[in-house]
Amino acid sequence: MKRRIVLLTLAAMGGAAAAWAAGQGGAQVRAAPAPAAPVATIQPVAPPPAAANAYPFYMPMQGLRRPAERLFVKCDASRAAGREVWQGRDGASLGGRAEGGFEIVYEAKDRSGNPCVYPFYPWVPQIAGSAHTAQYILRSSIPGQRVAFRSGDQWATVTLRLLGIANQRVHFEMSDIELDFPNAIQPKGAVHLEAFEGAPPGLFTAVIRRSKIFGGKNALFVPGGQTMLYVEDSEFTGNVGTNVDQEHATYINGILVSHLRNSVWRGQRGWADQASGHQLKDKAYLRIYENVTVANTPNGAPPSAMPPLDISSFGFTWSNGLNIKRLMPAQAVRDTLVDLRAEIMYGQPGLYPWNLMVDPRWRMPAAPLTALDQVYLSVFFNTSVDSYRTEPYVFALRPQGTNFEPGGTVVEGGDRTTRAQQRMVSLAFNTRGRFARVYSKEGWTFTDPQLPAGSQWVADRDAFIRHALGLIGR
Repeated sequence: MKRRIVLLTLAAMGGAAAAWAAGQGGAQVRAAPAPAAPVATIQPVAPPPAAANAYPFYMPMQGLRRPAERLFVKCDASRAAGREVWQGRDGASLGGRAEGGFEIVYEAKDRSGNPCVYPFYPWVPQIAGSAHTAQYILRSSIPGQRVAFRSGDQWATVTLRLLGIANQRVHFEMSDIELDFPNAIQPKGAVHLEAFEGAPPGLFTAVIRRSKIFGGKNALFVPGGQTMLYVEDSEFTGNVGTNVDQEHATYINGILVSHLRNSVWRGQRGWADQASGHQLKDKAYLRIYENVTVANTPNGAPPSAMPPLDISSFGFTWSNGLNIKRLMPAQAVRDTLVDLRAEIMYGQPGLYPWNLMVDPRWRMPAAPLTALDQVYLSVFFNTSVDSYRTEPYVFALRPQGTNFEPGGTVVEGGDRTTRAQQRMVSLAFNTRGRFARVYSKEGWTFTDPQLPAGSQWVADRDAFIRHALGLIGR
């Protein structure tokens, strides 16, 4: 009788346990082993505190000229007129074109001391002449005090057109600006940084600070090129385009760097019968995320069913404090929250240090963690997940393919390559939330690994950046 009671009790605990007891011929039940002591997870190296309005260390800011055109927009007079009214020099004197850079400053408060709300979208002059070492700046007159622009115009946008910048060094900055364009279904972005055809050592840097952006087909759209983007303390609250399956809260194409810090992405427009776009579609060569929140909060429709983050597995990602929130969509939800994809090449071919396709000369070493300086690498520290369901996994690392479609940038053959051929590794440390696994069952992925000597540099943000940019001479 005693043996029967033991077996029944263990059967309730699981078939494997019952089978063990039966094989012991009624011997005493063994106590469950004590849980193993938790292994200390690797923590990222905290960078030194940055000064207010500082620039990232890798962003070369020396040699830029003071803007040749400096204009000041008055609050109350502009609100009454429904257009910019200038203090001192009139913007009309430029004839719609600016040479040598511009700085447009908007009066931050009205006569009552309230934050100024301009009932139109900002006028931006066309760029004329050489843009080399020029700066293009839009800012509030009081740092830290946002001015707002609200417009129902379907063409409302802030678009900077820098066509054919070649080897020029150009800088754009927007600080303490709020754009609220609920009907701007026509422009590529509420902020569209149209800098094309750059070539090394040419460089376009773009900085957005303490701003809030809503509207456009993408709230922020950055085409591919020799561009470094730095965003801090800002909000991107959605798009209003009509092609909801192909437009995103932010679309960053094949640029050099996207560095996103202390900022929020939410409000991707969904649709009743489409999976819709992503909150953050980022195809930069190097991506740095620090204290970034990404949520599929809806924008006048059901939440998007797509992964909130769609980023490239080509290149490098370093993330610390990524917070992901997923609400229940109307469509069947797509698995994964961070999709590291290899289906399309977005950047220029010379942007990458190694072949994007599987290379017959490459095989992953037997100990991949000793070869992290030889692979495309993504590292995620302290990611948190808040989902309406238990996610099957948080990250997916998609496989490299064998070739491009003829005449295109779409990659073929990812379903025919082996794990040993892959030159991509992803690491995740201290991932928290409701999920069954940290990674999907693809690729070289490691959860809370103990890094061997010589690999700890991956936890140091600045060392990681220097490694990635050093591989391409930046």
